[in-house]
Amino acid sequence: MSAYCSNSDLPAVAARLRAAKHLTIVSHAKPDGDAAGSVLALARALRSSGKRVDAFFSGVVDPNILALAQPGEVLLAPQTMPSAQSDLVVIVDTGAWSQLEPLQEYLRSMVGRIVGLDHHARGDAIADQRVVDCSMASATQLVVQLIDLLGVPLVVAGSPCKYSIAEALFVGLATDTGWFRFASADGRVFALASRLLECGVDKIALYQLLEENGRPVRLAAMARALSSLSYFLEGRIALMTVSFDDCQNSGAKSEDVGGLVNVPLTIGSIKMSVVLTEAEAGVTKASFRSKNNSEGVAEFDVNSFAARFGGGGHVLAAGAKFNMPLAEARAKLEHEFESLGAVTR
Repeated sequence: MSAYCSNSDLPAVAARLRAAKHLTIVSHAKPDGDAAGSVLALARALRSSGKRVDAFFSGVVDPNILALAQPGEVLLAPQTMPSAQSDLVVIVDTGAWSQLEPLQEYLRSMVGRIVGLDHHARGDAIADQRVVDCSMASATQLVVQLIDLLGVPLVVAGSPCKYSIAEALFVGLATDTGWFRFASADGRVFALASRLLECGVDKIALYQLLEENGRPVRLAAMARALSSLSYFLEGRIALMTVSFDDCQNSGAKSEDVGGLVNVPLTIGSIKMSVVLTEAEAGVTKASFRSKNNSEGVAEFDVNSFAARFGGGGHVLAAGAKFNMPLAEARAKLEHEFESLGAVTR
C-alpha cells in the first residue's frame, strides 16, 4: 500500500459535495455498523439537500445491519452496480482496494471523481481527494462534521426513514467503540454521543437490534468455535476456527459468527484473539482483536499483524482474507505467532 494520509480537508470536501448533483456513496464489503451508519447518515443528509444519491452496501450484509435502512434506501452490489453517470463517488470508512472487491472495476472507471473519508491507518490512493484522521474512533465522527458543514440538521422533519441521521451516526460511533468500552472512546466520542442522544436516539432499541437479535444457530456456531479453541504464546493468544463444514452443519451464515472473536478476550491472560472462518470452500477470513494491558497499551498491534496478510484495521481490531483453505491459513497464522513470540518474550 502507498502512503495513506489526508490530501484535503472537510470544508473542501463539503464544497465538492455541494457542487455535485448525482452522488454515489459506498463503503467496504460486508459493512459493519460504522460503514453502514456512515453511508446512511451521509446519504440522508445529501438527499435532504435535494441531491440525487445512490447508496450502496456490498458483499454479504448482516440482516440486522440492513434493517437500519428503509426498503430501497440502499442498493446491494454486485447484484446492482453504481452508475458511471455519477458526478462524484464518496467512499467512507475504508480506503483499501482489498475491502472494495465488488466495486473495484467501477471505482477504477471513476478516477478523478472520488473523495474518501476514513479513520484507518492503512489504505490505497483510490480517492483523489481524501480526509484521513486516525485519531477518530469511527468514520461517523468525520461524517457528522461534514453534515454540519453542509448545514443539515441531524433530525430532518418529515423524513420517511424509520431511523434518523442521528441514529445512523450513533450506530457507527457505538459499534466501532465496542459500545463505548474501547480505549478509543475518548471525550470527543462521549460528547458526540451526548449530542446524538439529545436528538432522540433510542440507544436501547439500537443495541437490541444489533447485539441481541441473533438467530439460534449462532449458539451452535459458537459451540463449534469454542471447541476448536487453541492457545499460543503461553496463553496470551487464543485462536478459534469455524470451518465451511461447521457452517453447513450448523446452518450458520457469516453474520451468525460475527463478534465471536471477542469471547476469548473475557479471559484476563488473553491479549489477542483470532477467529478463522471458512465462509466458502477455499476462502478463509480472519478477525483479529486485542486489548490493552494494565498500562493501557496494546500488547499486540493487530493492525500491523493483519497487514502481514494484506489486511488491516486498527490497533485493537483488524481483519484479513486468505485465498486458501482453513488448514493452510491456520498454519500460516501459527508460524506468525511464533515470530511474535520471538519479539515479545
